[in-house]
Amino acid sequence: MDGRITIQYLQAYIKAKDHHPERAKDYLLKLVEETGELARAMRKERIPASPDQIKGTIEEEIWDILYYALAAANCYDIDVETWIPIKEKLNQQKYPSEAQFELDR
Repeated sequence: MDGRITIQYLQAYIKAKDHHPERAKDYLLKLVEETGELARAMRKERIPASPDQIKGTIEEEIWDILYYALAAANCYDIDVETWIPIKEKLNQQKYPSEAQFELDR
């Protein structure tokens, strides 16, 4: 292991600690709430001075958004890693770019 965290691992971790498919709408509401908190942190340019000062920062809110997006995906048994390249192919057709998406990264 190289110390990196995969989306697959995050989904499994979140599913193990917080999996309530009957509350899918609640995960969506939390995602929206956290998006607002990210907007506030970005507007105020809140960046932690150290890892123990993460509360209310951009870094904290981005993790919260990822958490609730993946929790919502888990409610529908969506393997996000499977769908990323499929969606990225559509994006490349709609918004061509020199950057190429590579699998196994």
